[in-house]
Amino acid sequence: MSSHVRAWIAGLLIGVLGAVFSVIPSGTGLEQDIGLDLLFTTRGVRPPPPDIVIVTMDKISAENLGVPADPDKWPRSLHADLTSSLKDRKAAVIAFDIMFDDVRSEKDNLLFAEAIRDAGNVILCECLRKETVALSDEKGSHGRSLNIEKVVSPIPVLAEAALALAPFPLPKVPVKVSQFWTFKTAAGDKPTLPVVALQTFSLDQYDEFFRMLERNSAYAAETLPSNKGPLLSSQNVDVLVRDLRDIFRKEPWLAGKMRKDLDGKTASVDDKKGRTLRSLIKMYEGPNSHYLNFYGPPGTIPTISYYKALSEKNESSGSRNEWDVAGKAVFVGLSEHLRPEQKDGFHTVFSQSSGMDISGVEVAATAFGNLLEDKPVRPVGPVSHIAVVLCWGLLLGFLCIFLPALAAAGSVLGLGILYFFFSQHQFSHSAVWHPLVVPLFIQAPVAFFGTVLWKYFRTAKERENIRRAFGLYLPDQLVDQLSDDLSGITTNSRELYGTCLYTDAGQYTAVSERVSARKLDHIMAEYYETLFEPVRHHGGTIINIVGDSMLAVWTTENPDALLQRQASLAALQSAKAIDHFNRTHPRYELPTRFGLHSGQIVLGPVGAADHYEFRPTGDTVNTAARMEGLNKYLGTRILATGNVVVQLEEVLARELGTFFLVGKAKPVVVYELLCRVDESDERQFRLCEVFARGLAAYQNRSWEVAIERFQESLKIHREDGPSSFYLNICLNLSANPPDDSWDGSIHMEKK
Repeated sequence: MSSHVRAWIAGLLIGVLGAVFSVIPSGTGLEQDIGLDLLFTTRGVRPPPPDIVIVTMDKISAENLGVPADPDKWPRSLHADLTSSLKDRKAAVIAFDIMFDDVRSEKDNLLFAEAIRDAGNVILCECLRKETVALSDEKGSHGRSLNIEKVVSPIPVLAEAALALAPFPLPKVPVKVSQFWTFKTAAGDKPTLPVVALQTFSLDQYDEFFRMLERNSAYAAETLPSNKGPLLSSQNVDVLVRDLRDIFRKEPWLAGKMRKDLDGKTASVDDKKGRTLRSLIKMYEGPNSHYLNFYGPPGTIPTISYYKALSEKNESSGSRNEWDVAGKAVFVGLSEHLRPEQKDGFHTVFSQSSGMDISGVEVAATAFGNLLEDKPVRPVGPVSHIAVVLCWGLLLGFLCIFLPALAAAGSVLGLGILYFFFSQHQFSHSAVWHPLVVPLFIQAPVAFFGTVLWKYFRTAKERENIRRAFGLYLPDQLVDQLSDDLSGITTNSRELYGTCLYTDAGQYTAVSERVSARKLDHIMAEYYETLFEPVRHHGGTIINIVGDSMLAVWTTENPDALLQRQASLAALQSAKAIDHFNRTHPRYELPTRFGLHSGQIVLGPVGAADHYEFRPTGDTVNTAARMEGLNKYLGTRILATGNVVVQLEEVLARELGTFFLVGKAKPVVVYELLCRVDESDERQFRLCEVFARGLAAYQNRSWEVAIERFQESLKIHREDGPSSFYLNICLNLSANPPDDSWDGSIHMEKK
């Protein structure tokens, strides 16, 4: 099984593990209890919208107003005064997160009702209470029971005066509050307090909203009032909200058309008005519940003590009235920030270690702010969630399979940090909630430790298989010796003088893309057989093959011109053999380049740990590879250094100048091997002679003469690469002469 297959298997297993854990209740619970909390904690406090104010019924207000500490016992005449005060200060909407379901003082009730009616923008809270109804079968016997939610409204005198009624149901501790309902399904899709508050807050934009609705669905608009006047007089905004919800559900395409319509009216709709209208549309097309995007710990939303909100003037110093509520949504309720007095707290991610929780009215204001900004926390969709954990698992699988344990650990840790910061950025800026617990705390550890164990057992099994394989060809005693001590097999290296021949097929990539892998295997087998035969014939040893490249060496204890001759003749004969191969395989031509260099090499096992290769090392090998690559820039086929062509009388070679090859500190004199002398013709000799004159003129800074000579050599052979190479250089130097340090050497910047 290949490493890629193992990586795919490991990645899929880790991805599937994450996907399974993401859909089971325990996994989703951990994401909410740990992942979401971590995102909120690292994000910290974010500023709430400036359009929200909370009026809190706190202990200090009770003391200043001389009323009981229990807010339920406060006289409703105070609420009447508060309502009138907020109305005078031009609050856009007043939402009471307080239940008024008991009769108490009739006089106070009437005062409060009159203040509500006069303000014209007050929303009162309803209560949802669960009731169990026994169901009877056809025989009249009781069988199953049904849980229903009953709406408990304020007393009639107050309910009739309010602009709208709406519940705001939340679970009580120890359940952590993380979501809120927009429409309560169990209560017949009844709109909740934040939803009704937003619709009331945006009544000034109702006429524009209605016109957009009418343009995009005239039929739906027929069922609604054409302006806000009837809404204010009939005091049934909650009914409007429910009707709009039904319209958007029946015509799901409507929201998109209205948003597009709004985008086209940006010139005539100011930014705040446009944002409010867009938030309304998003609210009506959205789901029945959202995750709360908390702004911070208790008190983050601007909060006014009840007694201060009743004051006629702000008595604090400062030029700006810190209790300004004009045009804002005011939520009234219990929001005591001292734990001993807290009676309406809910456990949230920002609950403090002292036991201080966020109050119900703060949660309601937070929900309203989320809807107003259109920025509740939005988990990535189920498909995206599964895609994330699957892709993450595949990535971890590949890293942990292909990398060593230490590198894999570092990579997993680094990627985990990057993923966390990406998720945190998305959460902070867009309120998008990406999974954290499953990818970081489940998949990552399982991927690393699982693959480490897999590698350990696999390596142990492979070593046992190799030992058995050696046992088929070697005596058990030798196999045992090699198993116990490999030092002799890894240290037997020799320093020799050698000539290296390095080759590379020029169009291998293009051919490999056109044919199947099996066809390519047959082509390359025939190609290498064509290439190997001349090397073997001239006494060379093929050391290495990588893709379309070959390395062969001729070695001896001391420098020997005979080996250099054999290597050069092998290169020339191989080039002719490859020409024949290309003619017989016109669709799969592999024009091959050759590079030769002679010098000291070390021949022996190369490697470390548990992998060795038998091959030459040293500068000689590297220079031969650089010479092969130089062919691409000179338009040549066989290049050799001056070390190779010394005393090489049987081969026609021409000097191409002095070059600093890439990564080399010392220059080499480069020669092109053209052919055997006995196979040459007058034209080749003439080309070598004219080129040599041009090269000499170039080295003497005689640019014009050099240009003439190289142009002359191109007339002899119009595709002569070295002549074109130097002609371009001379033309450039004639226009931009070099300084006195120039010595004619060519510095190559690419391989």
